[in-house]
Amino acid sequence: MFGRPLRVAIVGAGPAGFYAAEHLQKRAPEGAEIDMYDRLATPYGLVRGGVAPDHQKIKSVTKIYERIAAQPGFRYYGAVELGRDVSIDELRHHYDAVLVSVGAPNDRAMGIPGEDLAGSLSATHFVAWYNGHPDAVGLEVDLSVSDVVVVGNGNVAVDVARILVTDPDVLATTDIADHALAALRQSAVRTVTMLGRRGPAQAAFTSKELRELGELDGVTLVVDPADLAAASDRVGDDEDARRVLDALAQVAGRTPTAGDRVITLRFLTSPSAIAGSQRVEAVDTVANALVADGTGTLRAVATDQTDQIPAGLVLRAVGYLGAPVPGLPFDERRGTIPNDHGRVLESPDGAPLGGVYVAGWIKRGPQGVIGTNKADAGESVEALLGDLDGGALASAPEPGAEVIDALIRSRVTPIGWDGWLAIDAAERAAGATQGRPRVKIVDTAAMRAIADDRAGR
Repeated sequence: MFGRPLRVAIVGAGPAGFYAAEHLQKRAPEGAEIDMYDRLATPYGLVRGGVAPDHQKIKSVTKIYERIAAQPGFRYYGAVELGRDVSIDELRHHYDAVLVSVGAPNDRAMGIPGEDLAGSLSATHFVAWYNGHPDAVGLEVDLSVSDVVVVGNGNVAVDVARILVTDPDVLATTDIADHALAALRQSAVRTVTMLGRRGPAQAAFTSKELRELGELDGVTLVVDPADLAAASDRVGDDEDARRVLDALAQVAGRTPTAGDRVITLRFLTSPSAIAGSQRVEAVDTVANALVADGTGTLRAVATDQTDQIPAGLVLRAVGYLGAPVPGLPFDERRGTIPNDHGRVLESPDGAPLGGVYVAGWIKRGPQGVIGTNKADAGESVEALLGDLDGGALASAPEPGAEVIDALIRSRVTPIGWDGWLAIDAAERAAGATQGRPRVKIVDTAAMRAIADDRAGR
């Protein structure tokens, strides 16, 4: 114990970062002073930049984060980037502990020919584009095509398929980015084909997400009944898989209604190449068979049956991927920072790197939902507090709050919590005039101008 509140820097203002802050506020024996950093001006990570705009109920979790940020001893440093504006060694010098919760910002590649053609995009970037992420505002998304292929059958794949075919007048009541709404109003997309490499019993989407697809006005969801018949005996005791199959059974055999947009779910199908001369024209596919390996796990194995699906746009939704964090070790294979229950390790099999911890996707990989981060962050904070209690956590050489604040401000003007609240208020006010939750500001300079005005700069 240090005879003073614990000083902790949290890098990453998404769900894992806020849940870690909450746990520290409740559990630190002498209290905690928490400085939260994010390279974006805005907090909340994928809750703001990843959750689909027509899922406003999920986004209401930010009310919890607002209460956490309002606690004494919490400071927010928005628009401050680790590795550019401050180093990990500087944070370790000024804080007793550093907890990194930067998520998994990249996407996995499919590794097939034609993946780099124009019109082949990652769902990660597409999601960021329609959610108004500043990094994706300039993304070129050509919606003048009639046919789209989405590779993957997780919830992200379902989200992008749904956004592509939802009536823009419905999306206009959400917080979708204005540039995306304008593009979707001009969209020529009529068919979306989702490819899953395994069967419906192994699909990664939830039954709830699936039912949403089947209830969209002006959209027909197409499922081959033969796919379900082959999958019914592979469910076993998996209740989630059973619910998915039950939801699929309710729509199986539907035929498209004239004038409807169509989403077709194709299972046991993998892309083998993206065809086209200058841009995407079609997707070559191979049919798979499920084969049990030595452990009994069912794996998709390619057969000799092939097909080609016309497409002018391909969106790969095959997983997020962590990126290296400047100054910290990185496991390239897993896309995570090597750790032991949240304690950062010098290498995957190395010793702990004293005073540095991780939480969220950069700790465990891109798995789980928003709520999963609460227990995950709690585990990491318990490791931190255990080190504190056991004498393994050393006091920062220079822990004064004013010193690190002066260092940061000598290099960059951060956007504090009051600045974010001003941005939030401006977005909500703009949304109120249009019957929307908010109109997102996507230009960082415009956000900074609002924050500076609140600060009297």
